[in-house]
Amino acid sequence: QVQLVESGGGLVQAGDSLRLSCAASGRTFSSYAMGWFRQAPGKEREFVAAISWRGGRTAYADSVKGRFTISRDNAKNTVYLQMNSLKPEDTAIYYCAASDSYYYTEVRYYDYWGQGTQVTVSA
Repeated sequence: QVQLVESGGGLVQAGDSLRLSCAASGRTFSSYAMGWFRQAPGKEREFVAAISWRGGRTAYADSVKGRFTISRDNAKNTVYLQMNSLKPEDTAIYYCAASDSYYYTEVRYYDYWGQGTQVTVSA
């Protein structure tokens, strides 16, 4: 089991940047592929970005590609999501998740989840 805690959310204006962090504890962090997901009001939780256990492979949702960057620092047991050029439609609760295997792009494949951090982007 691994415990995940997100941080870095907040209220920003459109066009601003924000960096989310996810601190992990428990099992060896480097053995997990990591992902970021988000859930807006009235919407299902959706994929945002994912990264392989070594950090060499990444995947992004079309809606954030070119604006968001996922990265990880296994020495610090932390995964990051750098969000640039934020839009009001990015407003959601952002969750980090861990997979025991592949850096999947679907919610159902992830084994562990954080509690989420709120990101609100005003126009």
